[in-house]
Amino acid sequence: MNRVHFIAIGGSAMHNLAIALHQKGCSVTGSDDEIFEPSRSRLDRLGLMPDQLGWHPEDITSDIEAVILGMHARADNPELKRAQELGIPVFSYPAFFYEQTKDKTRVVIGGSHGKTTITSMIVHVLRKCNVEFDYLVGAQLDGFDCMVRLSTKSKVAVIEGDEYLASTLQSVPKFHLYKPDIALISGIAWDHINVFKTFESYVDQFRIFIQCIEPGGKLIYCAEDVEVRKLAEEPEVKDAKVAYGIPPHRIENGVTVLETSQGDVTLEVFGKHNLQNLEGARHVCHQLGIGDKEFYLAIATFHGAAKRLEKLAEHGARVVFKDFAHSPSKLTATVQAVREQFPDRKLTACMELHTYSSLSEGFLDQYTGTMDQADNAIVFYDPHAVELKRLPPIPLERIKRAFGRDDLRVLTDPIEVMGGVREGTADKAVLLMMSSGNFGGLDQQALAEAFIA
Repeated sequence: MNRVHFIAIGGSAMHNLAIALHQKGCSVTGSDDEIFEPSRSRLDRLGLMPDQLGWHPEDITSDIEAVILGMHARADNPELKRAQELGIPVFSYPAFFYEQTKDKTRVVIGGSHGKTTITSMIVHVLRKCNVEFDYLVGAQLDGFDCMVRLSTKSKVAVIEGDEYLASTLQSVPKFHLYKPDIALISGIAWDHINVFKTFESYVDQFRIFIQCIEPGGKLIYCAEDVEVRKLAEEPEVKDAKVAYGIPPHRIENGVTVLETSQGDVTLEVFGKHNLQNLEGARHVCHQLGIGDKEFYLAIATFHGAAKRLEKLAEHGARVVFKDFAHSPSKLTATVQAVREQFPDRKLTACMELHTYSSLSEGFLDQYTGTMDQADNAIVFYDPHAVELKRLPPIPLERIKRAFGRDDLRVLTDPIEVMGGVREGTADKAVLLMMSSGNFGGLDQQALAEAFIA
């Protein structure tokens, strides 16, 4: 394909796919009404940044072979309408990625939590083992300049399978479009309530995902997740199945050690959820021909995807992590992981209510008990974010009641967060910052350095 145009090029996956096609030799153009960092700098560096923001239907010409439509673009987008008038094929990015990889072995990682980390682990191991492969990952990894790759040489594609909708024209979950040969489901916990109004309708999306597995394919699933196990064990599921859980391990002086058939393996990641993720990744790699010896040797050097228990600063017995956790299940697992890894340190956990689900009155009670294992618990939300999502204001007492902690501090000013996380700090302390946002523009690196000082 020689010429491709992206409508809403600034999205995380969209701009990475644009870069991947550019690197493959395609002529790539794009448009958007707003583009934030790091997308802006990365597109600009390669000459892919639009000359001006906004939608410009006059730029849609008949020599364009495909238009890729981002979820941010609406059905009445003027560029989209022009493409339709000219009969140019329009794809969502997952549909386009499938078209580019349909002759390859596709590994699709799904789940409400853990999918980015599992995908990143697989990508890390395959690279260490010198395997040629395509990939689509949602987080930045060290050593990778782009989180999408498409090549003519590879026979394998590793895909993070998001359950959110593909585009305004293709209102189905993205992971329904990849048609996996090897599928993995890490866990199911209600999310995206603006689209899936009930837990049952949300679970149904994973049932359909299983039905999308190609004939003769494999389903790898976390048997320790009740909902996943129920789905995998339904009589209608005829695919070959591989169950996994938490592998044997121990914690020594704040470091997790795997106990394997190949001997002890010291890890740079920690937490039961990460151990589950690792075990799922191991089974996928086994299906791709990577033996345990090679897998453990490679995984020992994996230190996580960006924003997944990412260490920001450490000095002496003080350490600061940031994590993408925002849903109740992710929050619980992340706080528990840090608590178990550092049982003798005072743990301050600070999370931001940022997503549509987390800021919705009908969903708030899902957070009950999620921060109970923290010594100090802080919840931040930006009133401006609530306005942008067109949701009613949330009384601070309502948030405190939802989390079920009388001592919970609810803050709406980023400056207050800077001071709040340092109050009552002990010599041996851990700070855990959790959000899919940015705490109202807070400089988290500066906060981390102040915490450990």
